[in-house]
Amino acid sequence: MQYGIVGYGAYIPRFRIRVEEIAKVWGQDAEHIKRGLLVEEKSVPDDDEDTITISVEAARNAISRAGVDPKKIGALFVGSESHPYAVKPSGTVVAEAMGASPEIMVADFEFACKAGTAGIQCCLGLVRSQMVEYGMAIGADTSQGRPGDALEYTAAAGGAAFVIGRDPLAVIEDTCSYTTDTPDFFRREGEKYPSHAGRFTGEPAYFKHTLEATKGLMARAGLTPQDFNYVVFHTPNGKFPMRACKLLGFSSEKLLPGLIVTKIGNTYSGASLLALCAVLDRVAKPGDRILLTSYGSGAGSDSFSLLVTDKILERKAEAPSIDSYINKKSYVAYGEYTKLRKKLHGVAE
Repeated sequence: MQYGIVGYGAYIPRFRIRVEEIAKVWGQDAEHIKRGLLVEEKSVPDDDEDTITISVEAARNAISRAGVDPKKIGALFVGSESHPYAVKPSGTVVAEAMGASPEIMVADFEFACKAGTAGIQCCLGLVRSQMVEYGMAIGADTSQGRPGDALEYTAAAGGAAFVIGRDPLAVIEDTCSYTTDTPDFFRREGEKYPSHAGRFTGEPAYFKHTLEATKGLMARAGLTPQDFNYVVFHTPNGKFPMRACKLLGFSSEKLLPGLIVTKIGNTYSGASLLALCAVLDRVAKPGDRILLTSYGSGAGSDSFSLLVTDKILERKAEAPSIDSYINKKSYVAYGEYTKLRKKLHGVAE
């Protein structure tokens, strides 16, 4: 029996702010920042959008693409580091909004930017053990960046949902994780904005965990970079995944179909999952093998080998494409962005 991704769905808010608009306020060189980050603009949530509303839209799209009765979904995990409530689950609202049965296992996950892929792993275990018929994993965020901080240029909003079960459009062949206590990025209870360890976010954080999880997966599955048609890494910016490709021996062409960070920014828990949606939407065909490796600060990575089946041909068009969300956009000035993100109380340090 084969198990994997039965359906997937994305959602990205329509508002955008350009790097130039942010740089103008802080007197910084926009062209230098764009070259350094490989990001041109980022998504901004409206004042009535949050992790829950983003998750609901992505979940409905995933269910439409899967063509399953939402009442057959027996588990739902919502991964985010920007849950609207400190005490009250996001998942209960999402489950009811998507039409799930009350007899559903629900939990909110948090592991920085990899909480969504952790949800996929849990769903895979539940469907393989036949505890549930289908599971749904969501990665969504309305990420935070202190005014004037480097994170402000990339911290964005968006999310993706995946229905996991039998008869998949992409078989999950294997998965491997790598985790250590590396506090490169954190936010204490009650603090509005996160803190980060500057250059240490790359080493020993992002690259150590991304590379080790990917190497572990390939060793476990007996695969090499040449066995994959496309590759997806977590995208805190455009440069990190490009460097990871090079270090692991993948050609950059295998990364490009999912490199949407340049147009929407870093959606945190949604980042690697939205990139995967882009690959499935844009280029994936039966027989293609896709590598997905997420990264979450704190720190850990989950790596997956996905084998696309012929089901992709009949299900791809059953929900809005990710490009439809990327291309539907309206630009805001920094003042409107500040109001939407409720930043007026924050100051640069």
